[in-house]
Amino acid sequence: MTALNGILKDRVLLIFLTSLVLTVFVPDLFGSYWAIVALNLMMWVSLTQSWTLFSGMTGYISLGHVVFYGIGAYVVASTFKVLPLWVSIPLGGVVAGVLALLVAIPVLRVRGPYFVILTFGLAELVKYIVLNVETSIGKSSRLLFGAPTIETLLYIMIGLAVIATLMTKLVSQSRFGRGLSAIRDDEITAETVGVPVVKYKITAFTLSAVIPGMVGGVIALKSTYFEVLQVFNPVISFTVVTMAIIGGSGDVRGPFMGAAFLLLLSELFWATIPQIYMILVGLFLIVFVVFAPNGIAAILWPARSRDSQ
Repeated sequence: MTALNGILKDRVLLIFLTSLVLTVFVPDLFGSYWAIVALNLMMWVSLTQSWTLFSGMTGYISLGHVVFYGIGAYVVASTFKVLPLWVSIPLGGVVAGVLALLVAIPVLRVRGPYFVILTFGLAELVKYIVLNVETSIGKSSRLLFGAPTIETLLYIMIGLAVIATLMTKLVSQSRFGRGLSAIRDDEITAETVGVPVVKYKITAFTLSAVIPGMVGGVIALKSTYFEVLQVFNPVISFTVVTMAIIGGSGDVRGPFMGAAFLLLLSELFWATIPQIYMILVGLFLIVFVVFAPNGIAAILWPARSRDSQ
């Protein structure tokens, strides 16, 4: 109840949530091109919020969140036309959550750079397992004919973005979230004072996988084509981490800012001069890491960002 009251009192967050909901009018007001842009924005907001729920709060930097995105896409592509979408998309999230739960205990035994490398390696391992399975049955790629319209997928993605944002905010203001912050500050001390470190880490890791699993399923339908190497592309994980750093992973408003900032850069430069776009992303990442480690959110709302830590 306290966490819910915190959301209701956070006017900036309410404005952002309202903006997300109002995105449903983009197709009618601006056409199909901007509907696709809005869909991409909602996708990155959802993924970055989910990453923040675990990595931003615990300090365990994951480079493997694409594995949950890819598994969700695989589940939806495999069950397309077999199960209704209202079943297959949530099923993608459930399977991603179960995978996270299964690998959490061995993966979360390590910390620091070893955890970063291990999560990256896990994503690559799962990618090639799925690729080998698909190749063995002669279905390394799938065409998804009859997928829902971009407008329908946009509405679903808006819902996922709102859920991911509310979930991250509720966790950050709960006792559970304070325990995760204690783990980030000093894991040994947190365990000494009674924080159930292992339980909290496993729970956060599992929760952070569910939304990416559903997002992956929606994006597979958007492209109408499933290909293993595409949905398990490590660039997705790197992009999420970059958005979190630029926007600010210590503040629930950060993923909005990071996703919007990089998407704006992409729209301006990617189609015409992609080399310049990648250089700019690298430069901005360096600048924020060195000079503004708490991201855009801390620059715009310094007092709020300190309170959210």
